[in-house]
Amino acid sequence: MSECHELVRLAKAKGVCLFATWHPSSAAAVPAAKAWLANKQLRELTIIWKEDVRRWHPDQDWTGLDWTWQAGGLGVFDPGINALSILTEILPQLVHLTKSDLWFPENRQTPIAAKLESAHPDGASIRAEFDWRKKGDQIWTINAKTDDGDLLLLDGGERMQVNGVSHDIAKSAPLNGEYADLYAQMARLVFTGASDVDLSPMTHVVDAFALGTRHEAEAFFD
Repeated sequence: MSECHELVRLAKAKGVCLFATWHPSSAAAVPAAKAWLANKQLRELTIIWKEDVRRWHPDQDWTGLDWTWQAGGLGVFDPGINALSILTEILPQLVHLTKSDLWFPENRQTPIAAKLESAHPDGASIRAEFDWRKKGDQIWTINAKTDDGDLLLLDGGERMQVNGVSHDIAKSAPLNGEYADLYAQMARLVFTGASDVDLSPMTHVVDAFALGTRHEAEAFFD
């Protein structure tokens, strides 16, 4: 994190563009979710982010590319930070981590599962569950309960439901999708000489490791 802050300082001092962001914050339904929550009183928000590491990072032991399990590789926060990037994007108020439970395989340096709790300025309950051992259907959901109904983000922010009703998200043409939006934003920044650096999701991860209660999980073999 200290290097990130130094890069921000250097970019400003040299007058160059620095762009550091997270692709899920550009998922199709994220802007609509942010707009819907902007004037709502949040009561509770729950993140469930569970996927199969063997599907998304296969054969790491055999290829020697097991960086996710080495110190600094983030473990389950490799996908979990995607959820946190959506959280920090859609909420109109800042939240901060207060409790973290981390499950480390006995033969690995990074966690395979995590449970997080965060404080909201209005007292809303903010909880997250990450797990890299999910078989079958993968789960990437964010459920926000407010004084004016419930919002559900599905498929990592690609789909949205409000009070159980699906909302169609209009996509721009001819290009659409997370990475197309990111490249368009990069072009705008370069053209204007501006910077866009979002360190909030990584700050949550750093706090999770700093505050984390360690639990031992069974050994993981790819």
